[in-house]
Amino acid sequence: MISSKTSKSGKPVFIALIVSLGGFLFGFDASVISGVIGFVTPQFDLSVIQKGWVVSSPSFAAMFAMLLAGVISDRIGRKRVLQHAAFLYTISAIFSAIAPNYEILVVARMLGGLAFGAALVIAPIYIGEVAPPDKRGKLVSIQQLNIVIGFSASYFSNYFLLETMGSQVFELNEYNIWRWMLGIEAVPAILYFALLFLVPRSPRWLFRQGKTEEASDILRKLYPSESIDKEIQVIQQNLNKNNATPWWQFGLLFRPEMKLILALGLIIGIVQQITGVNAIFFYAATIFEQSGVGTNAAFAQAIYIGLINVAFTLLAMIFIDRTGRKPLMLIGLAGVVVSMAVTAYGFSQATYTITREDLSALPAEIDASKMDRIVGVIYYSDVKFKNELKRIYGERTFNKYEGDIIQVAGKMNAMLILIGILFFVTSFAFSLGPVMWVLFSEIFPARIRGLAVAFFGFVNSGTSTFVQFIFPWEVSALGNAASFTLFGLFGVVGFLLLWKLLPETKGKSLEQIEKEIIIR
Repeated sequence: MISSKTSKSGKPVFIALIVSLGGFLFGFDASVISGVIGFVTPQFDLSVIQKGWVVSSPSFAAMFAMLLAGVISDRIGRKRVLQHAAFLYTISAIFSAIAPNYEILVVARMLGGLAFGAALVIAPIYIGEVAPPDKRGKLVSIQQLNIVIGFSASYFSNYFLLETMGSQVFELNEYNIWRWMLGIEAVPAILYFALLFLVPRSPRWLFRQGKTEEASDILRKLYPSESIDKEIQVIQQNLNKNNATPWWQFGLLFRPEMKLILALGLIIGIVQQITGVNAIFFYAATIFEQSGVGTNAAFAQAIYIGLINVAFTLLAMIFIDRTGRKPLMLIGLAGVVVSMAVTAYGFSQATYTITREDLSALPAEIDASKMDRIVGVIYYSDVKFKNELKRIYGERTFNKYEGDIIQVAGKMNAMLILIGILFFVTSFAFSLGPVMWVLFSEIFPARIRGLAVAFFGFVNSGTSTFVQFIFPWEVSALGNAASFTLFGLFGVVGFLLLWKLLPETKGKSLEQIEKEIIIR
């Protein structure tokens, strides 16, 4: 027989597992596009700008959802905002799958961006408000773990669908496979929406609404009986402590004594994205195709990204309270710099040449005779080689068969490039990924913490949008080697700034951190 105390201790875990499914959907929604973009680009005849916008539009919408979600949840409740987010996830998946053109696809993906922008902000707040103090850290961290599991699940899903293409059972082909990749997200989204009906409303939000009886009943189901009265008393005492307007709080963030906090928030929020993580995650299959391994192998290699991301996020969760935040950040950034240097070197050594034997290995749909004048010509620049192919075949045909051509023409060390990319994911998952959100929960004073997290989350998402949007143009105009070199240089700048400015927060109370970080 399960004791009352045991059942109560399990209830917050059950609630956190349900609520954090929004993180899984974010990870899936964000990274599933890595397999989609190669199919949708030639089908909708996308330019590099349109290609970047298809990938980055959810992050663009998420920026504004992050800013508004907290305010809206204060009015209608955390649970209701999460339910709306689950509904938007479902609608986004369905309309993305049936999108007849580029414009509808972008709008549908932006609906998903609104969903994950709101869920990323509200889910940790909700979990923090229902979790007992001694379990709060672990339960909130389930959100980050679910995000990386979502990344991994999308890579597996994309690869499975690609391997099934041509099967008589599913009737998948190059024209509809991307619709399945996007539409399958509706299944966990509907499940998330249904499961949210099983969780209670936030007791702390209910107290602020004057619904004391309902709030107290929920707390009695979540907390040990001996601590209920004390918890209710603390909550009621704190109800009126932070009633300052958002505008006053925002102004406080820019006061002279807050300049170190402002600088750290901007540096951490920008560096986490400007070093290229979402270029890797969202264009994974495309990047591996550029190494000449072919489409199927590229999708298979993307699975490694998901698995490594999960494994080293778990490792970071173990070490973050032992090693400290600053060492993990610096170790991770050093790894980012090294891995980007390795990847850039691998691409910089590539050459591209078409032989007569190569022409016979190309798909029959390609008119190989058009390449007669470049047979035997050695190209040392991927940009020049691709531009020549675009002149020969046109943008649309090149986009459709780019992977096939690179596979036969590219001469490079694909294993070195794979090692560089996977080492980057290892470094990011062990540091920048989880540590940023931990630091955001610690370095901002309590009176502005909610608004500050929303603001710097907006900065972080804006940087992510920029990186995703510009990456196709960057590779097209500058080339693979230069693009990854830039990411590495941003990592160097981030390392130097955080080595100089970031204090260690491990083992310190929030009040102690606030006292040390505010400039008197």
